[in-house]
Amino acid sequence: MRVCNLSSGSDGNVTYVETDNVKILVDIGLSCAEVCKRLKLLNVDGSDIDAILITHEHSDHIKGLDVFASKYKTKVFVHEKGMAAVFSKMKKLSPSQMFSFGDFSFYIKDLIVDNVSLPHDSVHCTGYIFTCNQRKFSIITDLGHTTNVILNKISGSSLVYLESNHDEKMLRENPNYSASLKARILGTKGHLSNLASAKVIEYLARNGTRQVMLSHLSRQNNTEVLAYTTVCDYLKTKGIIEGEHIKISVASILPSAIFKLN
Repeated sequence: MRVCNLSSGSDGNVTYVETDNVKILVDIGLSCAEVCKRLKLLNVDGSDIDAILITHEHSDHIKGLDVFASKYKTKVFVHEKGMAAVFSKMKKLSPSQMFSFGDFSFYIKDLIVDNVSLPHDSVHCTGYIFTCNQRKFSIITDLGHTTNVILNKISGSSLVYLESNHDEKMLRENPNYSASLKARILGTKGHLSNLASAKVIEYLARNGTRQVMLSHLSRQNNTEVLAYTTVCDYLKTKGIIEGEHIKISVASILPSAIFKLN
């Protein structure tokens, strides 16, 4: 498999996944034109995309869906609990292109797609777990807290894209955010803080994960350096050394590293 995050954060989220037989996107939170521009960096055309998997209906995850999928006649997969919320925001997309799934795994050609429900303030938010040739990776963003179900699902993933949205101190002291907005982000259906993310990574490091990409950073309440430092410092107190036991990278609004899972 080849995996590359094309954009991550409140400005838009797009991840590209490729196997020998399939090319998909997870979310499409940038315009169709911008997504195509970034795909070209990977020598991929928009018409090459076999399917788009949507996590939830918020605009930073579906901004380009209507135009892109309509233009290229791309299949769109959404959890059955979130299907209506996503489709209600589409103006061009044909119902025949929309495919729902439940709490079970399924194939898209040679790619096994599993899913887990994430606690977030959307109609339904889906985390994805992908497996191909016995290599497994997960995309877990937009969640206010983790559960044993989530941890069990992603355990053993060699690569995890994990939310590390905000620094709690920066968020609490942000004069531009209302008290209600702060409460929503900090709530159990909001977003994971850097410290909360670090605690998940401790579990992952002890259960086979060797690469984590910190994702969905807030432009207002976090920085790449702060997220990375907070996570690494916490792991060090638990005897887990970044670069030795696990590698930590940070996703941004620009295309990030290409991971090859062979």
